[in-house]
Amino acid sequence: MNPSPPSRALVVSIHDVSPFTLEAVQTMLAELRGLGAGRCSLLVVPDHHRRGNFLHDKPFCEWLLARHDEGHEVVIHGYYHRRERKPHETAIQRFMTRAYTADEGEFYDIDEENALSLLNRARQEFASIGLHPRGFIAPAWLLSDGGEQALRKADFRYTTRLRHVLDLRDGAKHDSASMVYSTRNSWRRAVSLPWNAALFHSLDANPLLRVSIHPPDRDHPKIWRQISGCVALGLKNRAAMTYGEWLNEMTKHHVES
Repeated sequence: MNPSPPSRALVVSIHDVSPFTLEAVQTMLAELRGLGAGRCSLLVVPDHHRRGNFLHDKPFCEWLLARHDEGHEVVIHGYYHRRERKPHETAIQRFMTRAYTADEGEFYDIDEENALSLLNRARQEFASIGLHPRGFIAPAWLLSDGGEQALRKADFRYTTRLRHVLDLRDGAKHDSASMVYSTRNSWRRAVSLPWNAALFHSLDANPLLRVSIHPPDRDHPKIWRQISGCVALGLKNRAAMTYGEWLNEMTKHHVES
């Protein structure tokens, strides 16, 4: 008997979920559900830009638990989602942490010890409300080698970078570039549209299509219209899944093979 092939999947991930973005996230989730994407990976920031830990917002915690019960996946997304500038930074460091991402590359050059401390703190906080995330995705996908080693030590199941999904249990790297939009200014928005349209078509044969969205995306009609169109079109021949569900399928297929 031949093993069944893994499903063609669409993973929609919503980044920067916190009490400060909840209203926008709720709107996006409702619209995505209307398109047929009823399961998403929710990337939650424990203390978004140091403005207050999510545990201090009981309605947010209740909302997050309800979404988990519906089948959405909770993923840890950094801790503060903020990287303080350092003296004597190189040109590359300045570009990656200021131009590529606006001082949000928290795990870009973090060492293993500090990464492990933040990871353990986040896990304990989620566990206190009954959530046990197995995935971690660094802000802007900028993850240092020390950060990755900390994830392995903490027994996280997976992480993702911009161009792949990494199964931390067996080291398997699944290539799939993520669609993502930059909305910080008009030229970034203008470039994002044709770039993501081309990327969407280039990924047609890939088993996994990743659409990564941020709360400000909803504020720009052309961008949100393209995201909605790509999600709807992708769901014509793909199943909406979370990252965890997709990795389960890949593991099962590998064992059967």
